[in-house]
Amino acid sequence: MGLYVLGLAFLADVATAGDWHRWRGPKSNGISDETGWLAKWSDDGPKRLWKAKVGTGFSSITVSDGSAYTMGNSGRGRGKEQDTVFCFDAATGKELWSHSYGAKLDPKYYDGGTSATPTIDGANVYTLSKDGLLICFAAIDGKVKWQKDVAKAVKAKRPTWGFASSPVIINDALLVNVGTYGTCLDKNTGDIIWQTGGAASGYSSMVPYVRDGQREVVLFAAEEVVALDPKTGKKRWGYPWETKYGVNSADPIMLGDMVFISSGYNRGCALLKVSGGKATKIWENKNMCNHFNACVLIDGHLYGFSGNTGRGTLRCLEMATGKMKWEEKSFGGFGALQAIGQKLLIISNQGELVVAETNPDEFTEISRAQVTGPKCWTTPVLSNGRVYCRNSRGDLICLDLSAK
Repeated sequence: MGLYVLGLAFLADVATAGDWHRWRGPKSNGISDETGWLAKWSDDGPKRLWKAKVGTGFSSITVSDGSAYTMGNSGRGRGKEQDTVFCFDAATGKELWSHSYGAKLDPKYYDGGTSATPTIDGANVYTLSKDGLLICFAAIDGKVKWQKDVAKAVKAKRPTWGFASSPVIINDALLVNVGTYGTCLDKNTGDIIWQTGGAASGYSSMVPYVRDGQREVVLFAAEEVVALDPKTGKKRWGYPWETKYGVNSADPIMLGDMVFISSGYNRGCALLKVSGGKATKIWENKNMCNHFNACVLIDGHLYGFSGNTGRGTLRCLEMATGKMKWEEKSFGGFGALQAIGQKLLIISNQGELVVAETNPDEFTEISRAQVTGPKCWTTPVLSNGRVYCRNSRGDLICLDLSAK
């Protein structure tokens, strides 16, 4: 774990302690350092602080400076099809602002709606639509500072289920997985800095990393995992990885010179070693098939949901060998998770919130409570003692997990 923390240390930037200002958190690894939260509760579950309707979608929640952000679509018989970006008071649920734009629900074998998660960078909020519309908002009032149809600008083919990359910011560079290997823009103006071609992209976000003293961004493209120089877009290394329907979705996970990748449709997973600008395979098997969400890596073990929606189970893998340590089937066929220190915060497909130990020897449950209805594929987020959960139909809830 130490090498991973060192590699991502530069990413713990201006966010307030406890804030969760981008997809997968301040270190882009799905792990929170928050302490003083309530891991054990009564059978009634944690107290609900507030709830809101945010529309159909699977966008997660980001939290910064007392505000919580997410996105959803108003289709499915609820009026005009449009995406809406929401900003709420994180403590009370009061809607501070919202912004809508025309966008189709686009339900292809699932509910449809938004996929990417808002990114907060200081005074700005950045969002990406499934059609490739990138918008920069003022965090304080939702005023649009600039917007750009990135897909149109770089002539990028839209992937089957639309663009799903959450924006990533490194200094003044704004990176999204749009186009062959992604696109980089100036975060202040929306001007394109570099682009990599117009082929359909993968569905992962870009993951910043420091390797051998040099910054890179690692992402799943449609048919391979690649690393780029974030300043120029130059490809540093790559490894072929094709998945049925081009669904390379789960963010790669790095540890030292190792890279873990996984995808669904029974494709499986692999551990790669990167050296001298080349990635080579250490092992490959089908013990972890991340359909959408990536695993979390704790003390050399990977925890995540394996299998396609409706047939998924929670598993623990030993990263060094790929050996499956255990499998838990009590989550209704799918789910999503965040890690907080040495614990897992899990939402089941049916809307049960679960806390478990990161125990590689066996699944060790601490608490479980029904908190919302199905379908829950979106990662729950603990931030400043409050946990935010949503389901696909747009029920957003905030629960009190502060240890008072």
